[in-house]
Amino acid sequence: MAEASRRGESTTSGPDPAEVPRPTRVMGLETEYGISALPGPHRGAEEELHPMQLSNHVVKAYGQLAPGQPAGWDYETETPLRDIRGYDISRSTAHPDQLTDTDLGMANLILTNGARLYVDHAHPEYSGPEVTSALDVVRWDKAGDVVAAIAARRASQSLGRSVRLYKNNTDGKGASYGTHENYLLDRATPFDRVVTQFTAFLVSRAVVTGAGRVGIGQASQQAGFQLSQRADFFEAEVGLETTLNRPIINTRDEPHADATRHRRLHVITGDANLSEISTYLKVGTASWVLRVIEAGQLGADLRLESPVAAMRAVSHDVGCAAPLTLADGRRFSAVDLQEAYLEACRRHLERVAGSLSEPAVSEAKDVFTRWQEVLDALRADPFVLADQLDWVAKLQLMESYRARDGLGWDAPKLALIDLQYADVDPARSLYAALVAKGKMQRLVGDDEVEAARTTPPEDTRAWFRGRVVELFGDAVVAASWDSVIFDVPDRPALQRVPLLDPLRGTRAHLGQVLESCADVTELFAALGR
Repeated sequence: MAEASRRGESTTSGPDPAEVPRPTRVMGLETEYGISALPGPHRGAEEELHPMQLSNHVVKAYGQLAPGQPAGWDYETETPLRDIRGYDISRSTAHPDQLTDTDLGMANLILTNGARLYVDHAHPEYSGPEVTSALDVVRWDKAGDVVAAIAARRASQSLGRSVRLYKNNTDGKGASYGTHENYLLDRATPFDRVVTQFTAFLVSRAVVTGAGRVGIGQASQQAGFQLSQRADFFEAEVGLETTLNRPIINTRDEPHADATRHRRLHVITGDANLSEISTYLKVGTASWVLRVIEAGQLGADLRLESPVAAMRAVSHDVGCAAPLTLADGRRFSAVDLQEAYLEACRRHLERVAGSLSEPAVSEAKDVFTRWQEVLDALRADPFVLADQLDWVAKLQLMESYRARDGLGWDAPKLALIDLQYADVDPARSLYAALVAKGKMQRLVGDDEVEAARTTPPEDTRAWFRGRVVELFGDAVVAASWDSVIFDVPDRPALQRVPLLDPLRGTRAHLGQVLESCADVTELFAALGR
């Protein structure tokens, strides 16, 4: 970063905890929110803001809640053009959207809960902190929705116009924006194994994790309803891009951790879910399938003949029964494929349960039970899942309007209902209305979500990142997932604290140290000891 270069920079060793058992998985979610603004009173079209400018207002509006939060992001260790397959893309040939290691002067906030809120590709993006359980993913993901709602409300007040954010993935006119999952893998796992064994899982999981969408095709060229917001936008099986020629398996080699030990699998196929159960199953099932793949215990050959075509076929099949052809000629439905992965996960849990913590085993059993119940219901009657899965809840809502008003799938009203379902403002959101009526099951309470909005998870490095921002924000010059840079008064250079291990810097290791320090000078003296 520029300031570090001007003043020089030294590195201070990161916190060094005692050895602890490794959790099931370090993971996290990041969401780009759709954005729009209604014209304010007496404003002409020439005064309308570009989406990037509008997003900048939204992020800054939230930042004003807590002055002193750093607006700098440390890009030193980011490698968006490095490919897992062993080469780097040249910056001169890369698409501008791939250059995520610069902020273009846009707002960047590191929040007290360890998350990042910033402008990405003309959208406000909330990147949740690192966590170690599927339920914690849900907590901090829902906290992001609250952050987005507060930011939109405050931006509306400051701009004098209604700013609206949507937790969806397409504008219905050909543009798509992402919800990305991140899973930390063992670097020793052969990447070709991930490609060959994880692809069919990602292709088939829309029956469980889809958010539902009105319109078929990238620009909604065909009337209809489909399971996934994202499926029509994937055009390749494997690749580095995330905004064009999107691949099912992304090959960005940017671990945000010790690259000799870890690989971060950047999963870009998922939908932006509002249902807590959809999110819980999305990350809970994926993390366990990856455990099986790392261990080399999948067993069955589930490679698909044509993954990209299959992905769209799954999304377009509301009955969840269309057969998909495997590379060896066998034919499975998406539900059948999901059940094959579930069985492999169950077998693996039996093998490794003794090495896992009791909470990890308990959550795995709960994920598997819910996974099986969902698959059984999809075979019998998907509509019984209207209080659990986004796509079913949305479809049931659409069908009620269609029956009442005699609407075809090309009716503009249905596209508006699709959008209103995803509005993050509880006063306008149809999803929030379903929750208020007790028609959507929840896994976490409002108090838990509010706590997650301001407080970091305790069992990852996000604890250190979030707490130093809250306690010593004026001294934090910048931060990233794997470092925090401080301006310490008695030191001539900026001080970088590396956090290459996501399980270092937890509350158990540093809670007492942080709480006992009155200022950043005392903190560095304590870290030195």
